[in-house]
Amino acid sequence: MERCSWPGKNELMVRYHDEEWGVPCYDDQKLFEFVVLDTFQAGLSWAIVLNKREGFRQAFDNFNPQKIANYSEKKIEELIQDKNIIRNRLKIRGTVKNAQAFLKAQKEFGSFASYLWGFVNDRPIINHYLQDSDIGATSPESDAMSKDMKKRGFTFCGSTVCYAFMQGAGLVNDHVVSCFRYKEVQGIV
Repeated sequence: MERCSWPGKNELMVRYHDEEWGVPCYDDQKLFEFVVLDTFQAGLSWAIVLNKREGFRQAFDNFNPQKIANYSEKKIEELIQDKNIIRNRLKIRGTVKNAQAFLKAQKEFGSFASYLWGFVNDRPIINHYLQDSDIGATSPESDAMSKDMKKRGFTFCGSTVCYAFMQGAGLVNDHVVSCFRYKEVQGIV
């Protein structure tokens, strides 16, 4: 069975690739989880974030944006001491800010999914890459998403982070064409 090469032999990365990456996601709760994880991934490897995913889930109230939007200074200080997550003060504060921006976008558009999928005309972009090295780090859509998210108060949402988010949440299919998931994810809508 052939798959994209980027997961390597890391079991967690392989499972993420095989089960989640590139699957079109319309669930606001899951999309917010990706927002949180991608906030912490900025400047780091995805493997580091995946290894701490369950720690993040526990520390951030199961990725509940309503709770996170109201975190107190005391809670933020507790998170900075939590060894089960990436203890970056700016990213923790950014997560609180992103939860607040998420709730505003959700209210304005009816759902966060409606807001995000608007950047790709409500259907996944299907790329046709032959090898992982052909895949870019940004796109015109991720540029537009980044610009708009920043305007709405999101942080840690540069175009590269937005593109990684788009790949993970299935707004773009960047599985290489020889990967067994390439066609599978196209059938999940």
